Amino acid sequence: MDSLSDVLSLLELRSYVSGGFDAGGAWAVRFGSHEGIKFHAVLRGQCWVSVEGEPEPVQISEGECFLLARGKPFRIASDMAVEAVDARTLLPQVQDGRIVTYNGGGEFLSIGGYFTLADDQADLLLKMLPPIMHVRDEPGLSTLRWCIERMRQELREPQPGGDIVARQLATMVLVLVLRVRLSARNSDDVGWLFALADKRMRAVINAMHEAPDAKWTLQKLAGQAAMSRTTFALRFRELVGLSPMDYLTRWRMTLAADRLRHSRDSVAEIGRAVGYESEKSFSTAFKRVMNCPPRQYGRGQRTAGHSEPT
Repeated sequence: MDSLSDVLSLLELRSYVSGGFDAGGAWAVRFGSHEGIKFHAVLRGQCWVSVEGEPEPVQISEGECFLLARGKPFRIASDMAVEAVDARTLLPQVQDGRIVTYNGGGEFLSIGGYFTLADDQADLLLKMLPPIMHVRDEPGLSTLRWCIERMRQELREPQPGGDIVARQLATMVLVLVLRVRLSARNSDDVGWLFALADKRMRAVINAMHEAPDAKWTLQKLAGQAAMSRTTFALRFRELVGLSPMDYLTRWRMTLAADRLRHSRDSVAEIGRAVGYESEKSFSTAFKRVMNCPPRQYGRGQRTAGHSEPT
């Protein structure tokens, strides 16, 4: 499994398609704060999106979509001067395959959904993303457009198993948007996600994720990247924001924390699974990174502000 798939699996990603919005005339809708990631895809017309705390609204046109990753309140509108109605007041109007019709519809159509993540690990992904991601209509995004169109059909023409199909399509949309984000990364973007855009760093991170229990050294990791040890160490830190060995340690502790929550394995067994021969050395590393001993974390008494890979 590749690194991005690893992280999304660890985060217990769940996808949901909440429905469509068909509007006409002048309109504006406000949404409150939210957990996880929200997405909207515009199938017809265009709209403005304003996120609380962001300086300027963003215009989204037909064939484009946007994701919101910081949970901030936002509003979408045909015109930012229009007074917004609360989205919750529109829920009783859901009809025609979970599509809300507002002001007669016919001029604007969008599909919305959201992704939930495991609360205590969500920042692994969320802190890599800006408050709003605008994905424009480009020739290379035909698969994204196909997924969105299929979601529209599942909403318009409900079929047996339609909810599962729509959720899987939504997951594909998220992964495709993350790929777009990688290809368009800025020079000052730092973190494990952005390092995946570099083939050599991706090979190293994949190797760490595939074998967290291996006896990795800086020299062995540099070999995975086919680079000298010094050049590799500098490049890795530049892209990820951590040294290779620090990233490895934090990934191991993230895996260990997940097993402490979800398995009955002993602390010693979990330590061996992530590369530590003794329980003592594992416990020392875990406490340093996660800010509490593994036995305390496993009993559900873990502290709130622990560290994760950058």
